[in-house]
Amino acid sequence: MTRTYRRMTRAAALLAAGALTVGLAACAQGAEPQSNLSEAGAEGVDDGSTLTLWTRAPLEKQANLLVDAYNASHENQVELTVVPNDDYVAKVGAAAGSGGLPDLFAADIVYVPNWVEQGLFQDITANIDGLDFKDEINKGHLSAGTLDGEEYVLPFVLDLSMMFWNKELATEAGLDAEAGPANLEEYAEWAKAIQALNKPDTYGTATGLNCGGCLVFTWFPSVWADGEEVLSDDGTESLLASDTAKDVYATWKDLWDSGAVLPSSQDEAGPTWTAGFTEGKVGIQFYPATLLSSTPFDAGVAGIPGPKGGGSTFVGGDGIGISKDSKKAAQAWNFLNWLMSEDAQVQVLAKNNDVVSRADLANNEYSEKDPRLITINEVAGNGDTPVAINFQQAFNAPSSPWLTLVRNAVLGDGESVDADNDEITAVLSQ
Repeated sequence: MTRTYRRMTRAAALLAAGALTVGLAACAQGAEPQSNLSEAGAEGVDDGSTLTLWTRAPLEKQANLLVDAYNASHENQVELTVVPNDDYVAKVGAAAGSGGLPDLFAADIVYVPNWVEQGLFQDITANIDGLDFKDEINKGHLSAGTLDGEEYVLPFVLDLSMMFWNKELATEAGLDAEAGPANLEEYAEWAKAIQALNKPDTYGTATGLNCGGCLVFTWFPSVWADGEEVLSDDGTESLLASDTAKDVYATWKDLWDSGAVLPSSQDEAGPTWTAGFTEGKVGIQFYPATLLSSTPFDAGVAGIPGPKGGGSTFVGGDGIGISKDSKKAAQAWNFLNWLMSEDAQVQVLAKNNDVVSRADLANNEYSEKDPRLITINEVAGNGDTPVAINFQQAFNAPSSPWLTLVRNAVLGDGESVDADNDEITAVLSQ
């Protein structure tokens, strides 16, 4: 299945940064940055300059690996600052307002359209268009960083939601640990079978029922896998009361009612939503692909299935661009150009079991040793990166109508899905 990546109109993508909009808009309307990007050439400038780079804490491992590899092989040197996730938006906003952004900064892909709109990144269209492999770069991330045909962002690190299962527990439950479930119904059967082992403190599955972002990341793909959409093309209408979506909720309600879901999932707000699986106490879970390298046991991996089957993923992670304040854009482009190279994508990311951002590098010397990496890279092409006005309020905020819908559908009587979906649309269309 080939997904279509949608671009929003010229509007702020997320009102989570709404408090910053006035200040950032003022920055965007100022003079063009006095950078040296026009001097960059195809590969940029590597002259021993010191570059600054900010990233958020969830990508610290990958960021350190990339920066260390770049610094070891280039005259330029990148100084990395890792910012706590909850502080990142405010830090970027404050720096943008004072002209103090670093040379390079990464952004959660759902924030990228807003920050592009506000003029926080420099236009690197000509540089990206000059890459021979541009058509192989992940389209979801390129699309999120494109405005009015101009490109501002490249992928930094991809984070995909995948279906993981503990092969040892699956085998013990009499399941085919090599094949995995073919659809959402089989997923539920697996969870119940592992639960029926009655192992101490071990559960069939887990999720984050008080974490809107976790649920977006892991449940939207079940809708996409069946060829359906979660939002209208312009991002102003929620389609999460479709028959397919209701099948997803019904499956999870049945799992919850049957006792096959880790009980702490009810109040899980995000910080520990993957811990049970990583500790070997959860049999099967929709789980971030970036955690493959830190999963300490043999795990099967596949795309997230829908009620009818298939497999999809939420293409998350971070994009990266050159800030409006950088005066070393030619040197910063040297880092970005290297980031897209085979040296970085394969010898750094793939080597450490992370997802590559180029389709032509999906099959490489490391993925050949671990077919799960090929699976993850291939599923990336069947995923999506939804962007909408007010996405944060509609889905990720602690009191979002999306959370209300899921909790009513799974923990309640399941009778208010249509009304709750209307509430999501009301927020999206504001």
